[in-house]
Amino acid sequence: MVDMDSLDETDRRILAVLDSDPRRPVALIAQDLSLARGTVHARLARLESGPYLRAHSSRILPAALGRGVSASIQVELDQHKIGAAIDALSRVPEVLECFAPAGDTDLLLRVVATDPDDLYRVAEVVRLCPGILRTSTSLFLRQVIPYRVSELLKAPLP
Repeated sequence: MVDMDSLDETDRRILAVLDSDPRRPVALIAQDLSLARGTVHARLARLESGPYLRAHSSRILPAALGRGVSASIQVELDQHKIGAAIDALSRVPEVLECFAPAGDTDLLLRVVATDPDDLYRVAEVVRLCPGILRTSTSLFLRQVIPYRVSELLKAPLP
């Protein structure tokens, strides 16, 4: 897990800009944040060399924000309240992604937490959202294949 104390306010401001616009040039980030271009460049180099960003990307890793525990939550919905459920889930900061899969599960969430007790809290917040009838949580023990698209670039379309 990454130590959150190693991220100061300047790092967080830079990461916030990158999260909203991952391709924003260093000069514009510096201008937006009233920082020297060299400062932003040096900070980004440090963040890229550490475990803060996805490889070859400017996406923030949840562990860099103290959320080192990841899980999936399968959600069964009252079909008449799907809009209310999605609206409520979108306001839960620990919900990183929400998918509508085919099959018995109505929604599949990827969530993060600080530790197992916090995961319990997050799962309860999700379960209590309007329109949610049942949930099932599965803890991710470790990532064995990191997020990647490079192999997709090599593979021909079927």
